[in-house]
Amino acid sequence: MARIAVIGAGMGAMAAAARLAVAGHRVAVFERGATHGGALRQLKRDGFAFDTGPGLLHLPAVYRDLFLKTGREPLESCVELTQVDPAARHVFADGTAVSLPNASRAGVLAALDEALGAGAGERWSDLVSRAREAWDATRRPLLEEPLWPDWRVLGRDPYPAVRKRGLFGRGKGPTTATLAEVARRELADPRLIALLESHALAYGFDPRSAPASAVVLPYMEQTFGSWYPRGGMRALADALYERCVARKVEFSFGTAVTGIVEKNGRAAGVELADGQVAEAEFVVAGVDPVRLVELCHGREPWGADDVRPRLGPGDRATGRLTVCLALRGARPGNAAHRTVVHAADRTAELAGVFGDGSGLRTPCDRPTVTVLRPDDPATRPDDAHEAVTLTATVAPHGPVDWTDGEAVAADAERMTEIAEAAVPGLRERVLWREVLPPTDDALVPGPALAGQEGRFLRPANRTRIPGLYAVGGWSHPGGGPAHAGMSGAIVAGLIVNGDDWHGST
Repeated sequence: MARIAVIGAGMGAMAAAARLAVAGHRVAVFERGATHGGALRQLKRDGFAFDTGPGLLHLPAVYRDLFLKTGREPLESCVELTQVDPAARHVFADGTAVSLPNASRAGVLAALDEALGAGAGERWSDLVSRAREAWDATRRPLLEEPLWPDWRVLGRDPYPAVRKRGLFGRGKGPTTATLAEVARRELADPRLIALLESHALAYGFDPRSAPASAVVLPYMEQTFGSWYPRGGMRALADALYERCVARKVEFSFGTAVTGIVEKNGRAAGVELADGQVAEAEFVVAGVDPVRLVELCHGREPWGADDVRPRLGPGDRATGRLTVCLALRGARPGNAAHRTVVHAADRTAELAGVFGDGSGLRTPCDRPTVTVLRPDDPATRPDDAHEAVTLTATVAPHGPVDWTDGEAVAADAERMTEIAEAAVPGLRERVLWREVLPPTDDALVPGPALAGQEGRFLRPANRTRIPGLYAVGGWSHPGGGPAHAGMSGAIVAGLIVNGDDWHGST
């Protein structure tokens, strides 16, 4: 039995902690904040509850496996999961709307044909078929295995080239296109393009620079479905925390780690803010790379040939502007759980979030707004009220000063106006609202993607410092609840089985 110190109580860190505790290790978690869950936060006020991080779960098998491996109670015994149907309703700039059924390829094809015209569904279906090839080619190395030492092989984009029609030749080999180029070439219809690119934007990727392999994002959602835990995504974080406690994981909240102790060239514990040292044979760090370097007293935990955290256009995390609305009036029974109201001008939106190519960012007055209105009594004081959450992807540092209360309030008002395309008469129903601008401690990158010479990979879980491992959204295989859970599984596998472990079989 080894002593293991875990820094942070995010989803990846807790996933690793639970698995390590079941393997017989003594695990202590040190969290500088007041609670667990990382990005799975929740705002509660006056009987209303709002998820202020991810609002839906994709790839629920990750947490089903975690709960199965760490105890007798399956996930569904701890959290009530329901499939959201429709998975999403999309309202496009020209006023066209389409509701996409959950986890039904045939249903999505039919819905797109009906709403956008004959042939739209087939074009989208063909794209998803190619996305499956990319998924099959990279699922294990990107999601289930430690990052390969020869990680550069993942720098090649697995998205297959479109077969050319006619007598003379067919396209062969992988494409090197960006997601935006794939969208223009294969979808043509600006509404289908907006549909594809909105998945990338939701994860903080710029479709103009993201690799074509980003098509796996809508593939995952369409294939494995969108799931909602009763009580919100926070309920999933609570269930994982309770599982950790049941497996004797020790938690210390309000306890900041100020450094990682090294002895004989390996990690040997953590230094705490009060001067104490918690000794350990292994240290698992669920923090961003910049902070991890600080905790290592300036020593880089990754070598020169490893995937390194960078600040290029494809690596900069975006932020989210969140507006929580407490509404009077009952939620209609036919309301969609999630509606995406697309930007009136996608070019202006991308320039506002990522820049126009020259580095200049200008505010976008009408961004893409995602409207979440769950049919969940746990989110509202009674059935005569409704809790609605609005989110928009934004640049965390400019062009808007997020410390400027008036500017933030103006953006929130515009988002509320845009959201009326999903909730008619919304502004007349508002009892109160709370606006949460992006903050640095809430910035998390998207999941790892193959292609673009590895620019969209995340640093390995195994570091160059023996006994020190990185876990969570900033590490392989990247951000999002499911990917964080897989990160925890990989780290636990490395510690339990040794650094030569190659992943689950």
